[in-house]
Amino acid sequence: MSKSSSSDNFSHLKRNDREVYNILKKELNREHNTLELIASENFASYATLEMTGSVLTNKYAEGYPGARYYGGCEHVDEVENLAIERAKELFGCEYVNVQPHSGSQANMAVFLTFLNQNDTILGMDLAHGGHLTHGSKVNFSGQLYNAAAYQVDKDTGRVDFKSLKNMAREIKPKILICGASAYPREVEFSNFREIANDVGAFLMADIAHTSGLVAAGVHPSPMQYCDVVTSTTHKTLRGPRGGIIMMPKDFENTWGAIAPKSGRIKMVSELLNSSVMPGVQGGPLMHVIGAKAVAFKEALYPSFKQYAKNIVSNAKSLAQSLIEKDYNLVTGGTDTHVMLIDLTNKDISGKQAEKSLEQAGINLNKNMVPFDKRSPFVTSGIRIGTPAITTRGMGNQEMSIIADLIDRVINNPDDNKVISKVKKEVNDLCDAFPVYDEFHN
Repeated sequence: MSKSSSSDNFSHLKRNDREVYNILKKELNREHNTLELIASENFASYATLEMTGSVLTNKYAEGYPGARYYGGCEHVDEVENLAIERAKELFGCEYVNVQPHSGSQANMAVFLTFLNQNDTILGMDLAHGGHLTHGSKVNFSGQLYNAAAYQVDKDTGRVDFKSLKNMAREIKPKILICGASAYPREVEFSNFREIANDVGAFLMADIAHTSGLVAAGVHPSPMQYCDVVTSTTHKTLRGPRGGIIMMPKDFENTWGAIAPKSGRIKMVSELLNSSVMPGVQGGPLMHVIGAKAVAFKEALYPSFKQYAKNIVSNAKSLAQSLIEKDYNLVTGGTDTHVMLIDLTNKDISGKQAEKSLEQAGINLNKNMVPFDKRSPFVTSGIRIGTPAITTRGMGNQEMSIIADLIDRVINNPDDNKVISKVKKEVNDLCDAFPVYDEFHN
């Protein structure tokens, strides 16, 4: 990672709040000394961190560029417009809203635009790889809307499109959602489009996990198939924590879901903007929007395309090494950055595996697998991702080493000697691929 021009190493924080400074240093050391295999985490660049901690933090800017509720917004207007234009270039779309604080709020704004309360939505089952905001009963999406869930095929672990089509024809959803948080294969956007057309539904893609891969051209783009697309800006995109909403093309609202029953017909872009602010949030986080602009520019570099290819190459290599050690990977492998592993044949729960691996300096998360018989708090599986370790510069050779480290802990989850030895090897591996090395000076 390129180095920052700053060399004070948090000197102001160190002088003014030693307690918080010490916590920050501990987190810095944790990130350096552990293998980060959580699929939704990554290491933002120094430039992204600088912008996130910049004076843009100070500015209130409710509204949109050229139409703010506060004065003094000429420069934050510039940075928001820059973020929008860079995102349009990166993803090849006509409309972008960079204000959502998170992917969940981006999804909420889309629902507020396209749906009335109690309208039907159809998304992937949470236990089969979906996301809370795709209709889970514990989430707003399952509480405000009539949510139904499609599942994967029990034998292949892939989306069962025949079953999905039958379900869609029966319930006639207003929105069909594609995209997931724990699905290791490429999303077949064209198949979803066919079903959406068949039942007259809007098609929404949530590419929070794969947006960096989409931007780099190593995963199919949803833009030619979907009406609206949401994403986070961290994960594989390697930017600040936040969300975005995109549309391939703007179009008129002719379905009357949220626009006035009388008066002019509004463009969907206007409705989406209103749904974000004041619909679901107030003042935008201008320092984060500035950091999004930085990340979008980084993702336009040829080096980012190679990085994204390396993410997938590492995931495939790690998956193969685990398969050779008799691990049961859902769908039998991966096309992306994600691996979902069913540990049933290893006689260990996802919860226990996560805890023992964390003690050894390997971070991942327990995860339900399709048709899981354990609860979401225990699970039968774990989810692994390669974005963060790829950012550190690790490659296929290191994937074989990491598979061996994981395997030794999984087979000896209560053996403190094994865990201690693995932790020492993890530290040595991490030292060979430092992250944020300037902050340690």
